[in-house]
Amino acid sequence: MNRLSESYFRWFRAGTEPLRRLDGLAPLAMRLYLAPVFWIAGTHKLAGIDRTIEWFGNPDWGLGLPFPALLAYVAAYTEVVGALLLLLGLATRWISVPLMVTMLVAIFAVHWDHGWAAIADSGAPEVAVRLGAARDILREYGNYAWLTEKGHFVILNNGIEFAVTYLVMLFSLLFSGGGRYTSVDYYLSRVWPARY
Repeated sequence: MNRLSESYFRWFRAGTEPLRRLDGLAPLAMRLYLAPVFWIAGTHKLAGIDRTIEWFGNPDWGLGLPFPALLAYVAAYTEVVGALLLLLGLATRWISVPLMVTMLVAIFAVHWDHGWAAIADSGAPEVAVRLGAARDILREYGNYAWLTEKGHFVILNNGIEFAVTYLVMLFSLLFSGGGRYTSVDYYLSRVWPARY
């Protein structure tokens, strides 16, 4: 049994060693995926900051958060600056924390009541009926071919799925950092090893 385990671990090390040299690619992929997500979210908040503040503060149709003006600006700038830092791989671990906080707020204040799925299951009978009715209305009263030229209609469920996915990716970046060879953080740690 000892010989078998030694052979296995020798084979395992030989197979995974090349991957270890490329371990910066996974954090790079997560950073490149998340950067536009946060950039778009943050710039949209800033472009319509008055509406964002109103949405953050309104308890009837919005989030009902305290200090809506402050929180709207903090959320928007966290997302915009966070997107730029993620893109560069600069202060990756540090920016992951406030971005995770924004995701937790989004999960519990915006998406929680809608369950898991971001997009409703079109195979579910109650969803399929509604999609069918919408298609019929659009075929009769709208230009259905033009409306569906860029994709199919869906029913947005607005569940926590995407926010949790982003949260998990940020959590991983908190521990992995920006990535070996692929981030500014890596090169700064080479220049100032005692500080990183």
